[in-house]
Formats: sequence, C-alpha cells, structure tokens
Amino acid sequence: MSMITITESAQQHFGKLLAQQPEGTNIRVFVVNPGTQNAECGVSYCPPEAVEASDTKIELELFDAYLDELSLPFLDDAEIDFVTDKMGSQLTLKAPNAKVRKVSNDATLMERVDYAIQTQVNPQLAGHGGNVSLAEITEDGIAILQFGGGCNGCSMVDVTLKEGIEKELLAQFAGELTGVRDITEHARGEHSYY
Repeated sequence: MSMITITESAQQHFGKLLAQQPEGTNIRVFVVNPGTQNAECGVSYCPPEAVEASDTKIELELFDAYLDELSLPFLDDAEIDFVTDKMGSQLTLKAPNAKVRKVSNDATLMERVDYAIQTQVNPQLAGHGGNVSLAEITEDGIAILQFGGGCNGCSMVDVTLKEGIEKELLAQFAGELTGVRDITEHARGEHSYY
C-alpha cells in the first residue's frame, strides 16, 4: 500500500519541534475537507490522549505519525518535506489525492464518472467559480449533473455542458454513458414522473 512519505529533513524538523513538547507527543497528519476541491493537508501535534484506536500509526525513528481513518485514503502518495532555500526553510505538504476519492477500475459507473468530474471537469470550471457534481445516472445511461457556484443560472451552462463536459465524458465512458443532462433540465422532466 503506497503510503505517505515523510522525508528525512522533515523528520528532523518535527523531531526538533517535538523535543520541546510534553513527552509522548507525536504528530498527526490529516486532510481537512477530504475529497473536495477545498481539501487541505495538515500536520498537528498529537498528544498521547488524542490517539484513536482507528488511527494508522507510522513508526519513524524520532517519533510516530498518526493518520486518522477518514484522512487515510486521501493521503495516498502524500509527501511531507522540509525544504531550505534562499528564502529560508519551509515545510511542504503534497497530497495529490486529497481532493479526489481514489476509485478502482471495478468501481461502479457512478463512482468512476464522479471521479472523472472531480479530477477533470471541475478543475476547468474552477476558474469560473463553478463546479459540477453528479446527481445520478439514469437506467438508460444518462448522467444527470448538478451545477453549482458560478455556473448556477449562467447562460453558458448549456454550451459548457454540451460542448465540453458531455463530449469528454461520453468519449471516456463510451458504451456506458449515453448522454449528459443538467439537473434543472432533468427536473423539468420529460419522464421523471411515472
């Protein structure tokens, strides 16, 4: 299982900080708002009484790092480094998977489409302050999308949807998805109410 990397220099850095803390204090690595565009990776002190039974413990030479159950999947391939350059020293936290829930190939179509939206579509819309989420996939393979943020009531939604998103998703899920609709259009519902 690929896990988090805490570089040698970062370990030294935490070791120095922990030396000034009460004995038995370790560190906790976590993700705030995991699986969303606002995900942030963080590190805090973890006194012994803050350790939960469900935590994953990584034993390092100078201390242990604890990862809580919820953050765990999002810390895959994360790296904590302590970099010193002309500007001084700083801790860098890279968590490439904090914003997206990892999905496996045998995940449901819903999960895979949702992953594609989070990783490919939303970063493109973020510049416009908009975002999209997957509301449902109908039995006939139509992905129903909910537009939020700056996309709400934006007249470009139809264009964005048809031109970009639909093309991208249909190409990627050829043979599985048959179309993409906006939830408002779906709610007006040709066939929502049998």
